[in-house]
Amino acid sequence: MRFRPCIDIHNGKVKQIVGVSLEESTERAQENFVSEHDAAWFAEFYAKDDLSGGHIIMLNRGSSPEYMPSKEAAMRALKAVPGMFQAGGGITPYNADEFLDAGASKVIVTSYVFQDGYFNERHLSKMTAAVGRERLVLDLSCRKSGESYFIVTDHWTKFTNVELTPETLQELAGSCSEFLIHAVDAEGLRSGPELPLVDILAQAPITATYAGGVASFSDLEDLRIHGRDRVDVTIGSALDIFGGNMPYREVLSRLG
Repeated sequence: MRFRPCIDIHNGKVKQIVGVSLEESTERAQENFVSEHDAAWFAEFYAKDDLSGGHIIMLNRGSSPEYMPSKEAAMRALKAVPGMFQAGGGITPYNADEFLDAGASKVIVTSYVFQDGYFNERHLSKMTAAVGRERLVLDLSCRKSGESYFIVTDHWTKFTNVELTPETLQELAGSCSEFLIHAVDAEGLRSGPELPLVDILAQAPITATYAGGVASFSDLEDLRIHGRDRVDVTIGSALDIFGGNMPYREVLSRLG
């Protein structure tokens, strides 16, 4: 299990938000933390510890006026430490090269592939053809409905018909090199990880990174056990650098 750093950008600023509070129509969100430092500062901060494979996520809709300040912040961060971070948010086959050329190691995609409640296999094929399997990460962020987890899109507000199962992970793994999964109902709440979801991710045939709810070092141990030491983790609001109670340096010493 590796620690994967995250830099979430909303309205051009580095923030930690409550995931389910992000409004599709207004771009408003409940904020846990707003940094005085920009995304490039955080990218360089993480790079000093040689933490590659992290995620720079633009939380604004690609069609919103607020997206451009977030994109500009993301571009500055990617250029500051080329090859260190993956980039996600509004990525399509038509703009992916822009992020890769700016220094993204991989691009992260959700809504282009999962649209209007359905999995668009043709769009996935176009995305894979545009950037190559090795440079594509599928964001399979999900919410629970009944006893099952379903992939969600549109600021995590719209359920798709795609249930997240070991079989789903197996099927999608042929088209990408990694999965990124936010447990949306736990995101930003520091309420503990959704361990039944981690049990599923442990069966992924490729690298999977879990995000959502981590609040303590005992949570990390639970993740290690349920993830069979195969599922990586990203921690946001709980880190002391984002106003939380988990010392960043201690996280590194335990996970590296």
